[in-house]
Amino acid sequence: FLVEDTRGIIKEAAKKTCFICYKTGASITCCQTGCDRTFHLPCAPDGQCVTQYFGAYRSFCWEHSPQQALQPRPSQDNTCTICLDTVEDKVSYKTMGCPACQDARFHRQCIQRLALHAGIGFRCPCCLNQEPFMMEMLIMGIRLSKRLPSWESGQEVGPPDQRHGHCDATTCLCPGGREHTEAEGPWQLWLCSSCTAEGTHQHCSSLGNSTYSWECNTC
Repeated sequence: FLVEDTRGIIKEAAKKTCFICYKTGASITCCQTGCDRTFHLPCAPDGQCVTQYFGAYRSFCWEHSPQQALQPRPSQDNTCTICLDTVEDKVSYKTMGCPACQDARFHRQCIQRLALHAGIGFRCPCCLNQEPFMMEMLIMGIRLSKRLPSWESGQEVGPPDQRHGHCDATTCLCPGGREHTEAEGPWQLWLCSSCTAEGTHQHCSSLGNSTYSWECNTC
């Protein structure tokens, strides 16, 4: 049943076109009622789309993505609190801020990197607030990790292809073996969203195209 169900999802996704790259196989649809925009998960950043990695795992296109309601930055300092490079003078998809202190500004890529490094210790890099900062970051599509901070565990967070490259499912069903991976489809390799130390082929763990993240049994 699961195999047939997966085939049905893949067949249906094959008919849909990504509004960002214009290629078929788009399995994610904006959850806004009445919006039929579909896209590939890897294309989401280019299209300024947001996927919330908690609760119902909702996804939004650029038009319907959640927006931060922040006051003008008190310090008028247009630098990223994390990398110290210039940021936009207003909040946007690429430039985010802390809802607690209202002063911290950072690039989306910088805060995502910090979230994966900090793990359970993730908080505002400026005022050190953890709530409501963490909740706001989740709503804005920042993926959090349940691991210990990298500076305590000694584990480095890097690009997926440098961290792990094989399927750890109890029974790997891939004809090409555990180390065979593809960009999309049943043999796409998913890494654990918490520890990134284990992986699985989409088909080997019966993950549908509507699944946006996966956690290993350990996490």
